[in-house]
Amino acid sequence: MIVHDSALSPVGATGALRRTALVVAALNLAYFAVEIVASSRIGSVALYADSADFLEDAAVNALIVIALGWSLAARARLGFVLAGIALLPALAALWTALQKFLHGGVPDAATLGLVGLGALLVNLACAALLARRRNDGGSLGRAAFLTARNDAVGNVAVIAAALATAWLWASFWPDLIVGLGLFLLNLDAARNVFEAARGEREEALRA
Repeated sequence: MIVHDSALSPVGATGALRRTALVVAALNLAYFAVEIVASSRIGSVALYADSADFLEDAAVNALIVIALGWSLAARARLGFVLAGIALLPALAALWTALQKFLHGGVPDAATLGLVGLGALLVNLACAALLARRRNDGGSLGRAAFLTARNDAVGNVAVIAAALATAWLWASFWPDLIVGLGLFLLNLDAARNVFEAARGEREEALRA
């Protein structure tokens, strides 16, 4: 008999989210290594910010694997930690953008575009996996899905920056603008995770 996702018991849903999070953590960690090397070679703010996103996603999903099955109050506390982790890529992007503004340098558009395209494919795969589990595990499942979704949006912007640099504006500005956009996107993700964790804490206090 085929059991659809909607028919899964809470225990089955938790196990499914744990398995999904483990796969997503491995994918994110692998592509973090690709982007951090590429960003260092071409001096890209956008890729550096995006590599921090991949590391953040790997950490978030690894913590989900560990924390599923904890009490509601404990998951809420971890949700606040994850909200803080979601701020790290935003701060990294802001710092790198400042360095780019001060020192300049135009990143190689071809490398920027190809690495951005690869990142988009990885994040679309992760978002598709997590979309089915986003309502499992409270703030944990929500945190995983939001980070993957936001990263896919950011990857489209990275590809756009590469195209703009190659054909429209041979300057560091497209890369810098996208890096700052990723900063704002990660701030919003941190806010969403924080609100989900606060809701879980209030629910735990009422129990």
